[in-house]
Amino acid sequence: MARTPAPRIALVTYDPGGEESKDRDLPVLVGALREAGAETVAVHWDDAGVDWGGFDLVVIRSTWDYSWRVEEFVAWAERCGKETRLLNPLGVVRWNVDKRYLGDLADAGVAVVPTRYFAPGDPVELPEEYEYVVKPTSGAGARFAARYGAGERETAVRQVARMHAEGFTAMVQPYVRNVDVTGERALQFFGGRFLHANRKGAVLAPGIAYDEDKVSHPGVAPWQATEAELALAERALGAVPGSPELLYARVDVVDGDDGEPVIMELELVEPNLFLDLHEGSSAVVVEAILKAATR
Repeated sequence: MARTPAPRIALVTYDPGGEESKDRDLPVLVGALREAGAETVAVHWDDAGVDWGGFDLVVIRSTWDYSWRVEEFVAWAERCGKETRLLNPLGVVRWNVDKRYLGDLADAGVAVVPTRYFAPGDPVELPEEYEYVVKPTSGAGARFAARYGAGERETAVRQVARMHAEGFTAMVQPYVRNVDVTGERALQFFGGRFLHANRKGAVLAPGIAYDEDKVSHPGVAPWQATEAELALAERALGAVPGSPELLYARVDVVDGDDGEPVIMELELVEPNLFLDLHEGSSAVVVEAILKAATR
């Protein structure tokens, strides 16, 4: 009886440019998938020499430089999706790389942080009566994000002008003060089921310039997700247009002024999994990837 060929799997990451990769999950997953019998490699998404059609499955894992090259990244996903199976799929990538998806979630009745958008050429209206955050709709890791209060409007206007000059759409949200108290929680899903959750502290402190580097996950630690958080996460995932297959998802929630959780972000492209904080999660992830590769 002929043996079934081992599935060929690509875990897609970014090129760290000679520095050590920040994705600590990647070598763990490559090793675990190989041990499970899959031919697995980690590859850079923008490596022109990769034959994507030679893989049974391409999993976007840590393409953490895409947010400044969105058009190029989406074009890569389109090419890759034509040659093999890409997860998460192309339609999800297109929708999720632009945080205007928060408007779609709000229209679907999902509780989100209130957000306004200002594309290049739009007149910019900034709040004067409360603290707020300005960031690009395609940002990641708090890049180009800053927190403003009374008397800082001119600085915020300069930030928006800088983003517009570089082609970015700006988004403006009220600063959710409970982040300073209860933090931000990230609920991770993999293979269609809840995997684990983490909590981190506030990323944006007053006075930190938008173009300074920030610590993306300050004080990150395991978290026991509440029933309200899980219910909100499920509603958000159920509102993704087209009800697509999601291999993975991260749902970021914070407590609104009334203490109830609201969606800060829905990450369906390249969430950090923090597997080192959760014993047993690696096995679940490997099982889901193998199942997707042999389907």
